Amino acid sequence: MTQAATEDSIRRIYRDTLDDFYGVVSRRCDGDRELTEDVVQETWLRAVRAWQLDGIPEKPMAWLTTVASRILANHFRRRAPDRLDESKHDVEATDSTERLERRSLMERALARLPALQGKLLEAFHLEDHSMADIAREHGLSERAVEGRLRRARQNLRREIDKEGGH
Repeated sequence: MTQAATEDSIRRIYRDTLDDFYGVVSRRCDGDRELTEDVVQETWLRAVRAWQLDGIPEKPMAWLTTVASRILANHFRRRAPDRLDESKHDVEATDSTERLERRSLMERALARLPALQGKLLEAFHLEDHSMADIAREHGLSERAVEGRLRRARQNLRREIDKEGGH
């Protein structure tokens, strides 16, 4: 059951949920402050519009979290093809030898990851599969895939940094 949305009730919910909601979004953005702020702001803009029309949902935090997850999924889906592009690690590299070395570094780092992490990264970033498709294929929830991809990216960065001497 929804309750009528007044300006005061929306402000109260905003004050009551902002810190926890920001924390949830920040974790899903791997601490990327700019992205976190964009997602929180966009989610709240959508909440105000929707809640003024449809009323405040019974569980506002769940509503906010669901909308933020969708915004992030769309964000990562749009950015997926270039996020693991090895050229992002060294903008100065221009000759083919350096590109081959970076590609080799990326491949070696991927090979050192647990098999499932490597498969998830390749499916999402290189093969452009959707979160839903990956979840179905591996018998996981989309949320589980998000978490595993986040950990896989962190592990991949660590492996690259370890071998690259950073």
